[in-house]
Amino acid sequence: MRSPRALIAAAVLIASAVALSACGIPTDSSPHPLTKSDIPFGLLKPASTTTTTIVPAVSVPVTVYLVANGGAHLDAVSRKVSFPGTLAEIIDALLTGPTNAEAAAGVQTAIAAQTKLLSVATMGPIATVNLSDSFGKTVGPELITAVAQVVYTVTAVPGIAEVLFELGGQPASVPTATGTLASGPVSRADFASLAP
Repeated sequence: MRSPRALIAAAVLIASAVALSACGIPTDSSPHPLTKSDIPFGLLKPASTTTTTIVPAVSVPVTVYLVANGGAHLDAVSRKVSFPGTLAEIIDALLTGPTNAEAAAGVQTAIAAQTKLLSVATMGPIATVNLSDSFGKTVGPELITAVAQVVYTVTAVPGIAEVLFELGGQPASVPTATGTLASGPVSRADFASLAP
């Protein structure tokens, strides 16, 4: 006579066989193609993949001119701007003024803090720099130094030799190192006494 455990095991095997045979999975004697309606949703359309390429920001070093020795001469300092380093970005870097470390070392700017670049355009070797009206609020020797800072910074860009100033979109006369007013383009030669 069989043990009760053997009978239970046999009953479980028979129940499993009955359940498997009743699950309704059809069998075919040979393979045949499936219709689109028999294929589960989404398997015919591969999932679209989106790739994101992260391009690291590339910067380039540029030179801007600040003021050293209490305004006695200009000081060339390096700044980083995004590649390729447009003239507008270079002028904006100048208008930012000295860093905290530079200021602690006595480097300063003669350009009024509220000065903004409105536009810049080049025609051959001449760059027309349009600054906000606050640039012209500086007076006397400081204005000469401020003009020299812009001229040296802009003419550090290859191909540019002279700067024509506008304030608020209007042509502006600027003082040179000799104190004379220039209504046309000015160059580094006009500020040679302030050279670094």
